[in-house]
Amino acid sequence: MKLRLLAVLALAAALLSGCGYNQIQVNDEAVNAAWSEVLNQYKRRADLVPNLVAIVQGYAAHEKEVLTRVTEARAQVGGINATPELVNDPAAFAKFQKAQGELSSALSRLLVVAENYPQLKADANFRDLQAQVEGTENRITVARNRYIKAVQEYNISVRTFPNNVTAWVMGWKPKANFTVEDEKAISTAPKIDFNAAPAAAPAAR
Repeated sequence: MKLRLLAVLALAAALLSGCGYNQIQVNDEAVNAAWSEVLNQYKRRADLVPNLVAIVQGYAAHEKEVLTRVTEARAQVGGINATPELVNDPAAFAKFQKAQGELSSALSRLLVVAENYPQLKADANFRDLQAQVEGTENRITVARNRYIKAVQEYNISVRTFPNNVTAWVMGWKPKANFTVEDEKAISTAPKIDFNAAPAAAPAAR
């Protein structure tokens, strides 16, 4: 009986291995790890926003529209519950992606506006925050690219035969991924040249 049981277990293990069950599990874990790093970098950026807005406001309080846009974009990002399950919901993932893209755009605009304020550009705290934001944008690009590759491998594993049979039985479906259309808006880090000739400060109101 023991030999028979061992034989059945060995056969079951062979069947599971042959149908791609283990590989799908490995790929799924890789997606989860990559997604966690994406969220980690996005959180890092969101944490920098309040201090950045505060210091810019100290020099350019009348840039209310730009400051408000950044604050609202951050609030919108913070209002999304980015759980691991989000990657299995295309609509929720698209909403998350759109919110992050809007924050990227708002931050870029804020840093461009800072060009008009030489004193702000010379502030050591602002320069440090600007460098951190730019560095974080680059980290986001790297983390997102790793996620894209991880999802690609996972999606291939659940869509190709014979793995797709196992995926169908287990209820595993392709995961949402970042789209090419959003690459420019989301991944391009703000480019600020502090060596360029400073623009004239606007007249006092």
